[in-house]
Amino acid sequence: MDYLEKYSDKVDTFIGVCHHLAAHQYVTGHGGNLAWKLEDDVILITPTKHNKGDVNRENVVFINLAGETIEGTGKPTGETPWHVNFFRERPDVQAVLHCHPPHLNAFAISDSKNYHMCPLFPETITEVGPVPVVPYGEPLTQKLADNFLPFLQKYNGFLMENHGYVFITPWDIKWAQMCTDLLEMTALHIIHARSLGGNIKEIGYEDLQNMGNIMKTRGLPLPGAPGEWSSLEDMYFPDGPPKSLTNLS
Repeated sequence: MDYLEKYSDKVDTFIGVCHHLAAHQYVTGHGGNLAWKLEDDVILITPTKHNKGDVNRENVVFINLAGETIEGTGKPTGETPWHVNFFRERPDVQAVLHCHPPHLNAFAISDSKNYHMCPLFPETITEVGPVPVVPYGEPLTQKLADNFLPFLQKYNGFLMENHGYVFITPWDIKWAQMCTDLLEMTALHIIHARSLGGNIKEIGYEDLQNMGNIMKTRGLPLPGAPGEWSSLEDMYFPDGPPKSLTNLS
């Protein structure tokens, strides 16, 4: 099967996303990797030891869910087992994007509050959801993969402590890029807001309820694995509504 020809348009989209990440300095050197599940057992993945700005039709690789190369002359990224694990643990996921956006990654090395777990902007809330920090695990190790397991069903975006960022999505690789751009801009807004002093303002519980109702009306899914969350307020307020609201009831 000539997958390069069969999925020619999607290969071009994939390459375009790789070049976008490099152009915006979300990746440097050989860092970062992407994977896009095109069929149940066909995954388009980035090659190892290539700058993402140099990815092209001659060096992309196709693998199966066992991590075996089924087409392409190069070797897939060394993080292949990690990507395959995402697809196995979350069958709804179609694309995985791992990179190191500079403003977003600042929260991966800071011990300050992770504001990406807070409801700040409607677009980030509905399209990405909360973004937890996954404890550090050395790259290319089983420990790193295992550290994701407590978070993998609940979220689509992840900060990796002292490392980088990952986004997984039931949509395509272009959507993963767009959500990454959104999170990087959100991180920049947070950093600027903190520099002004004062507190970061969050969207409240009742407003989240209203936002969630609009999502349901439009048939939009919640972030995370299907059925993992019952509502937006459940995601952002897992301990229930704030006391100020419960005291009014």
